[in-house]
Amino acid sequence: MALNFAQKETIVAEVAEVAKSAYSAVGAEYRGLTVAQMTNLRVEARKAGVYLRVVKNTLAKRAVEGTDFACIQEALKGPMVLAFSQTDPGSAARVVEAFAKGNNALKVTLVSIGGKLLAPSELGTLAKMPTYEQAISQLMSVMKAPAQKLVATINEVPGKLVRTLAAVRDAKEAA
Repeated sequence: MALNFAQKETIVAEVAEVAKSAYSAVGAEYRGLTVAQMTNLRVEARKAGVYLRVVKNTLAKRAVEGTDFACIQEALKGPMVLAFSQTDPGSAARVVEAFAKGNNALKVTLVSIGGKLLAPSELGTLAKMPTYEQAISQLMSVMKAPAQKLVATINEVPGKLVRTLAAVRDAKEAA
């Protein structure tokens, strides 16, 4: 279905707005997927806070112009579905990677984060990035470790004394 100029402007504005606030972008060729499979991909993306859109390449090039994702303009070739991470940098990569495992027709062609275009093979690395909650948890465990070790060391002195006295008591009772 042909789009008129106003519809094209709306699509470009919408994608540009999403691209400005997105953490990362993943582009994949969807040739060979059924409508039901694309619907499942959209549902999974929506659950994970990922903006997923099939956009004509010329419109996508205009939309990402002036954003961190301007680097993907040359890689936009063929029928593409673009996924932008809205919640954390790895969310789009996790959704696309999980879906691509079960559907060989979805082929990742571009991965971008922080204004850099990465090789499609870097999708797994991006997908393994921790979420915000996981990163905070890891930071807190690193911050807690020195204090925990200090308390354990300080507690070891009286613990060792108690164990020594118990061994002496047991030795006297046995004798």
